[in-house]
Amino acid sequence: MQSMDEIYQKYAQTVFKFILSKTQDRDVADELTQETFYQAIRSIDRYDESCKITTWLCGIAKNVLLTYLRKHPEHDNVEELAIPTDSAEKDVMQAAERVELFKKLHDVEEPYKEVIYLRVFGGLSFREIGEIHKKSENWARVTFYRGKEKLRKEVEIDE
Repeated sequence: MQSMDEIYQKYAQTVFKFILSKTQDRDVADELTQETFYQAIRSIDRYDESCKITTWLCGIAKNVLLTYLRKHPEHDNVEELAIPTDSAEKDVMQAAERVELFKKLHDVEEPYKEVIYLRVFGGLSFREIGEIHKKSENWARVTFYRGKEKLRKEVEIDE
């Protein structure tokens, strides 16, 4: 296993981009990235390598973000930070659609699911995704496209 310093050097930008994609605030994303790695250091003994380190770190980042949101009620949810809305009815419809989409995405097999998460929610480039997976940029593009098509077919089946 790599040292925490190596892990930080290699994955800090990934975590930062993941949080930034949720908050749309560079200062908050920077603060929460630091907190994520602090929490990772505290719980490194619980990392069992059953998932990729980026998945583990983004899971910690998600929990750090949720804690932040609870302590800052002016931002009562991530969607409010990222998506301005017009009406309560539209909010409810969008939330329901997002939940259904996340359910479908949850069922997409690996590596498609992780590539979609890294690209869409982490804001990573295909080059960065390829580096994380020790594959080429083109592999990341093709995998993202194929995963997106699988997800699209699942959504179409239910409509």
